[in-house]
Amino acid sequence: MKPLTHIDDVISVLDEIILESSAKNSTMGYFAVLYQKVTIKVKEKITAGFFDDGPRMEKLDVLFAKRYIDAYYDYKNQKPATQSWEIAFNEAGNSNLLVVQHLLLGMNAHINLDLGIAAAEISGADNIKDLEADFIRINEILASMVDEVQHGISSIWPFLRKILRLLNKVDNYIIDWSMKIARKGAWKYAQKMAIANSTNWLEEIAARDQKVAAKTKIIIQPGKWILFLFWIIRVSERGSIADKIAKLKQ
Repeated sequence: MKPLTHIDDVISVLDEIILESSAKNSTMGYFAVLYQKVTIKVKEKITAGFFDDGPRMEKLDVLFAKRYIDAYYDYKNQKPATQSWEIAFNEAGNSNLLVVQHLLLGMNAHINLDLGIAAAEISGADNIKDLEADFIRINEILASMVDEVQHGISSIWPFLRKILRLLNKVDNYIIDWSMKIARKGAWKYAQKMAIANSTNWLEEIAARDQKVAAKTKIIIQPGKWILFLFWIIRVSERGSIADKIAKLKQ
């Protein structure tokens, strides 16, 4: 893997992960596709002057992405990764999970754990408040991507949108979980890490990782009614994993 210096490097490496996942019919490609779409959108917004400090946001994007990419290649090379990512990667082989569950497992590890660490790394105690406005603007980018992601998922299961709407979850299923809850928690965690003594970081990360890893139970076993709904959706599933990755990329 080439060094990650600029946001284009991130997009390029994500391409490699997507291609490898498609070739191997690996569900790891689902999150990589979603993440690449968000990264491309962040790049466009940086170029358009959307953020107060574009260069800082590119640095954050690269540091943030590097935690996922390093975890991915560490796992592939049988090296230790954080518990949160190891669970997400281990569950890639679980044929009972839907695309949305694989996406949520990746989002759980990356937003609830990695994001706060990356934000603290580029800011430190003195500058963390300066990052807050741009950090919040990322929420707007994620919100703009939701319809696109749901379109991709609905192309795999066309009646999924209708079912979620009947359950009053269509527009909030991903938004509420990932943005309003996870990103709010990530910002609090970033502030905590920014003022923490650097010698305690490994302990702080390990403690946070354990809590984040515990959240995966909600995603994998969300309750009998939701599991029954997922079973109905799964019955209608068509196409290979590579086919689904291609649809998500559209």
